[in-house]
Amino acid sequence: MAKKPGFSKAIAIGKALAAQTLKRRSQAIKKREQVLTKAKIKVVPAKKGVLAKAPVTHASTGVVIAEGDSWFDYPFQDVLSDLEDNHGFDVESVAHRGDTIEDMAYSGGQLDDFSRLVEKILRTGVRPRAILLSGGGNDVAGDEFVILLNHATSSIAGLNDSVVTGVVDQRARDAYVTILSAITEICKAHLGQPVPIVMHGYDYPVPDGRGFWGGGGPLPGPWLEPGFRRKGYAQMAVRKQICVKLIDRFNSMLAGLAAKPPFGHVKFLDLRNTLPTGANYKTWWANELHPTAKGYEAVAKKFAAVI
Repeated sequence: MAKKPGFSKAIAIGKALAAQTLKRRSQAIKKREQVLTKAKIKVVPAKKGVLAKAPVTHASTGVVIAEGDSWFDYPFQDVLSDLEDNHGFDVESVAHRGDTIEDMAYSGGQLDDFSRLVEKILRTGVRPRAILLSGGGNDVAGDEFVILLNHATSSIAGLNDSVVTGVVDQRARDAYVTILSAITEICKAHLGQPVPIVMHGYDYPVPDGRGFWGGGGPLPGPWLEPGFRRKGYAQMAVRKQICVKLIDRFNSMLAGLAAKPPFGHVKFLDLRNTLPTGANYKTWWANELHPTAKGYEAVAKKFAAVI
């Protein structure tokens, strides 16, 4: 079995990426201040000790920042829109559908956008209540999914443990450690202390071949059924069992990270069994990977409870 990546090295990479981001943002902030000064607008930096923990307005339950994938950036309704509309939060987001957790961890542009949002919120004199993080689904689904499977007819049918270890317990874990480290350092630089981070590990999907709006042509999806079909898995019950094992593996990895001493401010949100997968699953699942409006409401309710 392959060796797990160096935890301390991933932490260090996250800190280095944060330092690079903060350096770029420092230069951008100076340019902004020069423009404001030229316009004779007084610049008053927010003082860390007097930032409000209360909502930005009386009509808000607090400000949160989100970074993630399509669970935070889905057409018409997603977790974030529900947090705003049904739970009263003000949400600032750099989430982008289709992004992998590696995109979030190693793409400098995303960290710059994240830092810019923190700066924007601090200019209102308010402390962000939480950072929401959603990632990893695109690292294992889609074109990548088939490599996680052994053939159904083989003597080793099911998930390929070696490949799953490499993708989930090494690659995704390493990227998560890096992004958690980077986000933490950016918040500490701006606020003097970490901001609570909430991350989740998705729910058990139903690999029925449905993509976005049914899929097909240029529309995204399906993400799971093609891999199962290619590897000879025809029975839905068997497909669902394999998905349960994969989602459990992913959630276990995240729960383990949240228990690490450097991440005492990180909360792991377990969403498993939030969305039913029985006969009425289409009421809760819009397609193989994404909830319906009703499903997103159920997910957002759990987020709101831990923020």
